Amino acid sequence: MTGEAVPAQDGAVAPPPDHSRRTIAFVCVICGLAWIMSVYDFTLFGTLLPAIAADFGWSSAEAATVNTICQVGIFLVSLVPGPLIDRLGRKRALIILMIGGTLVSGLTGLAMGALSLIVIRSLSGLSLAEEVVNAVYLSEMLEKIRRRGLIYSLVQSGWPIGALLGAGVCAVTLPLVGWRWSFGVAALATLIIIPFALRLPESRRAQAAPAEAPKEKRRLTAELRILFAPHLRRHTLAMCGAWLFNWFGNQVLTVLGTTVLIEAKGIPLERSLVILVVSNVAAFVGYVVHGWLGDRFGRRNTIVRSWAIGAVLSVVLLLGPANEPFVFVAYSLFLFFQLGPYAALLFYMGESFPEEARGSGANLAHALAPVGSIFGSGILAAMLAFGVSMSWSAIVAGSIFLAVSAVCMRFGADDRELRRQRTAAAPADRSLRSSGKELR
Repeated sequence: MTGEAVPAQDGAVAPPPDHSRRTIAFVCVICGLAWIMSVYDFTLFGTLLPAIAADFGWSSAEAATVNTICQVGIFLVSLVPGPLIDRLGRKRALIILMIGGTLVSGLTGLAMGALSLIVIRSLSGLSLAEEVVNAVYLSEMLEKIRRRGLIYSLVQSGWPIGALLGAGVCAVTLPLVGWRWSFGVAALATLIIIPFALRLPESRRAQAAPAEAPKEKRRLTAELRILFAPHLRRHTLAMCGAWLFNWFGNQVLTVLGTTVLIEAKGIPLERSLVILVVSNVAAFVGYVVHGWLGDRFGRRNTIVRSWAIGAVLSVVLLLGPANEPFVFVAYSLFLFFQLGPYAALLFYMGESFPEEARGSGANLAHALAPVGSIFGSGILAAMLAFGVSMSWSAIVAGSIFLAVSAVCMRFGADDRELRRQRTAAAPADRSLRSSGKELR
C-alpha cells in the first residue's frame, strides 16, 4: 500500500511512485473516519456539559467557567501538532493525534473534578488538530486529482456527521450508562480505526524530503521566519485573522446555537434541538457544494463570498420573525454558507503554504479558533450582563465578526498564483521522477 523512495546510485533519493486510486480512496476513508470520531468527542463534551455539571454539583456559571478554561488549554495544546506534521511526516502525526484523542476520550470518563477535567479536556486540542493534518496530508495525496477539492469536502464533512453521531449516541447511552461511558464509546471507536491508520502511506512530497533536514529547518523559529517572510506575511496574517474572527461567530451562532434559538426566538429546547439537528444536514450539503465550487471558481473567492452571505443571513435570522418555519429555513441557509466553506478553506490552506512550513502554517491559523471561541462567548456574556437583548448581542459578538473574517480572507493568496506555482513545479517533478528511473 505504501510507495517507498528508492536510493539512487549517487546517494540521492528518487521520488516514490504515484499512489494508485485505490490507495487514495483508502486514505480518504480512514482520514474521514478519524475526523468524524475527533468531532464526535469534541462536540460530545459540550452536549454532556449539563450532565457533567449536575454530577459534580456545579452551577451554570461554574460550568461555563470550566468550559472557558478548557478552551484556553485547547488553544495552548493545539499549537503542538504543527511542528509534528513538518518534522515527523503527515502519517505519523495523524497516528499520534489519533492515539492522543483515544486517551483523552477514555480519561474524560475517569475525571474526578474540575481540575482533572480541565487538564484532560485541554488535551483534546490534539484530536481537534487532526483537521490540520488532514488538510496538509490530503492536499499532497490528491495533488494530481482533478476534483481534489470536491473529494476533500467529503472528508471534511465529517464535522456535521460527527456532531450528529455524538448527539445520537449520547441520546441512547446517557440514560443507560451515564455520561462517563458515553466517552468510553468514543475512545473505543477511535481505537478500532488506529490499526487501519498504521497502513496509510506517507505522501509523496513527505517521502521525497531528505531524511535529515538541516537542524535550522527543524526549529520552530525557522518555520515562523518562513511564515512571516515579506512575501508570505500578508497571507499568513490573513489566514490567522480569518480563523480568529470566524470563530467568534461560530461559537455564538453554532456551538451555542440552541441557546440563541431559545432566548432570541423563543423556541423551546426540544424544538431547538430538532432545528439544530436537521439544519446540520444543510451544513453537510454545504461542505460538498463548496468543495465543488472551490474547484470550479477558486477556493479563496468562494470562501469570501459565502462567508459574507452567511453574515447577512445571520442578521436576517436574528432580526426576522420568530415562527419556526422561518427560523428553520434561515438557520439552515446560514449553516450552509457559514460551515460549508470550511471544506474549501482547509484544502486551500493545505496547498497555499510552502512545503517546509506547511504544517506549521496551517496549524498556526487553526490554533486561533479556540481563541475566537473564548472572545466570542465573552463578548456575548458581557453584553447580556449589561441588559442587551440576545438578538443584538449575537449580532455584535457573532455576525459582525463573520463579516470581518470574510474581509480577512480576501487578503489571502490568489488561487491563480497558486495554480501557476503548481504548474511550474510539475515539469520539475516529472524530471526528478525520470532521473530516478534512469538511475535505477
